[in-house]
Amino acid sequence: MVRQLLGEPDLLRANPLFHSAPQTRLYLIERVEAAERSDRFRAVAAAAARRSAAARAAALRRRREVLARIAAEPLEVPRLAPDRLATAAVEHRNRRDEERAYERWSHVPDPATVESAESDALVRWKVNYLRHRLTRYDELLDGLQGSTGRAAAEELLRRRVYAAIAKAYPELAQECERQLRERECGPPPA
Repeated sequence: MVRQLLGEPDLLRANPLFHSAPQTRLYLIERVEAAERSDRFRAVAAAAARRSAAARAAALRRRREVLARIAAEPLEVPRLAPDRLATAAVEHRNRRDEERAYERWSHVPDPATVESAESDALVRWKVNYLRHRLTRYDELLDGLQGSTGRAAAEELLRRRVYAAIAKAYPELAQECERQLRERECGPPPA
């Protein structure tokens, strides 16, 4: 709108924040005020407002569609025998621990076993395993890259996944609540 209504600037100055950036365009206040009083300005501003409202409405529609898709997605958490779930959770944890060594050179993998795991850690690993491996959690979120409403969809999906795990494994419900609370509020202060 500035270029359309005011044309060339009255003065060019070096950008005060970034010297390598294009020069700052400066306009006389009288020219700006005269342009803002013009019928042309009102017409251009009204058209911009219509485009902005249409873009907001489209974004809201896309957000609702994404949330409806996540709400309708069936989430099935298969019921595993306790010893099978523990073994699978520890194996999953050990794989993730090995992957961390590739991401962070200072990380040294520390394999665990079902027998060596503390009970709180084993419960956490079970929930993590179920969340990552036995649901389509990651697959569904990958499909939302760049989608409008992705953050809200991620939160809705997270809540649904934890609820499904807690329903299938009532003994893990407290850990599901703890993880959900930590993801929403951050870890408790040390």
